[in-house]
Amino acid sequence: MAKVVTVRLSEEEYRRIATSAKLERRPISNFMTIMVIKGIEESDYVDAVEMDQIRSDKRLMAKLQGGHQDARRRKGKLVG
Repeated sequence: MAKVVTVRLSEEEYRRIATSAKLERRPISNFMTIMVIKGIEESDYVDAVEMDQIRSDKRLMAKLQGGHQDARRRKGKLVG
């Protein structure tokens, strides 16, 4: 079921969002939803360049693999 969310925007923010939504021929609410979801997805995943950097760091990979093994054995404590 759809939810209603109230957002407070400055005049400038509203103008920019409304202009962009109009250019894409979308309602403002749809445009905002699409942009928020896109932002979340982009922040949740690394791109190919970042992944190459991670994989090329042998020390980091060893620590990640060790942490993965610890988690599989349920060793340690979840912090957060």
